[in-house]
Amino acid sequence: MENLQIQEDLDAEVIYYTIEAKDVGQRLDVYLGLRSQDSRSHIKNLIEKGKVLVNGAVKKAGYVLKERDEITLMPEEIRQLDLTPQNLPIDIVYEDDDIAVINKAQGMVVHPATGAYDNTLVNALLYHLKSLSSINGVVRPGIVHRLDKDTSGLLVVAKNDFAHISLQEQIATKSAKRYYYALVDGVVKADEGIIHTYIDRSAKDRKLMAVSRNNSGREAITLYKVIERFARYTFMEYELKTGRTHQIRVHSKHIGHTVVGDMQYGGSNKFNLNGQLLHAHKLVLTHPRSGEVLTFEAPLPKYFQEVLDSLRV
Repeated sequence: MENLQIQEDLDAEVIYYTIEAKDVGQRLDVYLGLRSQDSRSHIKNLIEKGKVLVNGAVKKAGYVLKERDEITLMPEEIRQLDLTPQNLPIDIVYEDDDIAVINKAQGMVVHPATGAYDNTLVNALLYHLKSLSSINGVVRPGIVHRLDKDTSGLLVVAKNDFAHISLQEQIATKSAKRYYYALVDGVVKADEGIIHTYIDRSAKDRKLMAVSRNNSGREAITLYKVIERFARYTFMEYELKTGRTHQIRVHSKHIGHTVVGDMQYGGSNKFNLNGQLLHAHKLVLTHPRSGEVLTFEAPLPKYFQEVLDSLRV
């Protein structure tokens, strides 16, 4: 059985393909046509609508595939949700005609999905912002990248398709930089390091992800450094070089130091937390229109800071 390295998004809407050596040189539309039940004309239509990305960027149907290209296929919305703008409180750190930067609170789901059709960040964005990009369809307007429900911090939102494409390319080429703070269980010995694995869906629980032992799934790279050590915990900074689902949480578990409060991946919860102590504190990107390099920072949430303060006593 050939290893196509296909992974469905946890929301069961997006499919990923990683190009192997045997597929190099094929046209994008031909490759997808051979692996999809959709007709080639429908595939071309999806490409033209921006529903197919290669390494995070929109390409033409005739794009010639290269080894390890990552294709993201976003099918037409199977379920057309009636998304209602909701006047939910959100922290808009920055906004102009092209982008908005949000400091998301812990506990807020980014976009509607199974079991969460309202009270999401998207519902709030529809109320607070006059426009959002359409590339990710009706369920994810403006959403370029995501944070887990119980991860707080910064994410950028595209207000038009021009900005969306630029931001996706920046994330794909790693020119956009994303930094996170985390408190992890145990004392991390190395002052800094690189975690380089492949991440795939967990065989034990399809809602979770896991490091693959046979390099299936998608490549995942995380840089880390120790900020402060405590008797039983370590305050860390992580930098994402790729953006896989649950990447930092999975990588933290992989090195034997789960994120505190992350009960899904075996983290401790001795501080009566409502979720993991993981915060996207810094975002660096190039403005899609002006070309200016912008840096945004968000302070630690109060509950996170209080845990650190208690460990310093």
